[in-house]
Amino acid sequence: MALRNRTGLVTALLVGLSTALPLPAAALDDTQKQEFGAFIREYLLANPELLEEMSQALEIKKQAESQQMAQAAITDHKDAIFHASEDAILGNPDGDVTVVEFFDYNCSFCKRALSDMTDLLKKDPNVRIVLKEFPILGPDSLAAHRVAMSLRKIAPERYADFHLALMGGDVRATEDRAIEVATGLGVDEAALKAGMEDPSIGASIRQTYELANALGISGTPSFVIGDEAVFGAVGEEALLEKIANMRECASTSC
Repeated sequence: MALRNRTGLVTALLVGLSTALPLPAAALDDTQKQEFGAFIREYLLANPELLEEMSQALEIKKQAESQQMAQAAITDHKDAIFHASEDAILGNPDGDVTVVEFFDYNCSFCKRALSDMTDLLKKDPNVRIVLKEFPILGPDSLAAHRVAMSLRKIAPERYADFHLALMGGDVRATEDRAIEVATGLGVDEAALKAGMEDPSIGASIRQTYELANALGISGTPSFVIGDEAVFGAVGEEALLEKIANMRECASTSC
């Protein structure tokens, strides 16, 4: 039996029982409450799979509510999400579809998703990827992201190589490791450290935290494509499908 029909049956039974019992003063007395509770317990013990189905229904409802919240936030903060001047852009800066990624350099799932993003750039020359620096995995992550943002200001032409090297490495991203990667690309260490103190870096990170909160994003990687927030490393094929749908019908789902 379909999930909707099964959970609907349970609801109907519960409503039927509650209406069958007399309700003095719009409430059940203690005896009626006991009878009602005993019936529910007996029914669920006889049909334990309903608990799983109800849990699934609840999860679907929560996901729908989360997506509604995200869609409202995307509408309210479109420029800050898609066109913040502080964000790095990979791929085609004038691409017809934008994929926004919230990431942390120490996120293992972000590292796994890196190949999805690089393959996406190779396969689609007209996609625009916006990188949201979202350090949520401790002080090391925060410091590494500050190095990244400083590098982008003083040597933007080196950022893509830096990003791929730091994200693609197996070593934990720290300030020292990020500086090592940057200087290996020819970026001056003194200038890099001085740039890390720029107040605009902290302001940009705070704005990203606020956007993530509004979108309901609490983990990485997370993406925004069109009017949809995509939570987790969903894989290259899922991203390609959403991008294709955006081109076909201006929505991630046609």
